[in-house]
Amino acid sequence: MGEEARSVTAKVLALLDAFTPATPDLSLSELARRAGVSLPTAHRRVAELVEWGALERGADGRYRVGLRLWEVASLAPRGLGLRDVAMPFLEDLYEVTHENVQLAVREGLELVFVERIAGRQAVPVRTRVGGRFALHATGVGLVLLAHAPADVQEQALAAPLRSYTSKTMTAPDRLREVLAAVRRNGYAVSDGQVTLDALSVAAPIRGHGDEVVAAVSIVVRAGTAEPMTLVPLVQAAGRGISRMLPSRDGRAGSGGGSGNARRGEPGGPPGSG
Repeated sequence: MGEEARSVTAKVLALLDAFTPATPDLSLSELARRAGVSLPTAHRRVAELVEWGALERGADGRYRVGLRLWEVASLAPRGLGLRDVAMPFLEDLYEVTHENVQLAVREGLELVFVERIAGRQAVPVRTRVGGRFALHATGVGLVLLAHAPADVQEQALAAPLRSYTSKTMTAPDRLREVLAAVRRNGYAVSDGQVTLDALSVAAPIRGHGDEVVAAVSIVVRAGTAEPMTLVPLVQAAGRGISRMLPSRDGRAGSGGGSGNARRGEPGGPPGSG
């Protein structure tokens, strides 16, 4: 589609979409090229974005995402409400393990990390709040994909599945078996599928009508912990967050509300969550 056929809104969104984790600051000409707009158009729209606060111009003349845009994005209900409810449980999980703790939701055929707590001595991870990742490789991604609608699963399995390491599962039939096991057992394990030195264990978070709305995980250095020792901890966190999520009438879900529920002792066999 040519520039003239695109709406002003589409051009503005394309300019914002030009920024990535690998390119957090861009010159005006780079913005124009990445957004597919002329330099005069980029100049006008970027000036408006700077005035509003969506972009900031540094002393070097390059543009960066502004705090105003972050403030607006932080109001997204799926992220904000979930994060507020989940944080005490994530903090508990971190205090028990001192490992990386992650919270994620599904957005289309990708996952978005809503929150993370990084262990000081824990294995490095590729996670950043607001970052996206493929569903088929991570623990949280496997949980979210396993409980996604059937058409979403088929789209994900039909798309090219990126291999991050020699352990990444890229065979659709094998993934179908794994997703069935995740639904049956109530947890997912990703061992060396993103980086060979990391292992994650994840569990679902359920909202209204028992729908899986998010996933929580622990990421540890591979070989330092038996996955089954982490499963009850992650499942307990998932159940606690699920109980505290508001139902459609605005009240906490059944079984939530007490301190014991929030800090409940891990229990139950794998898959009981």
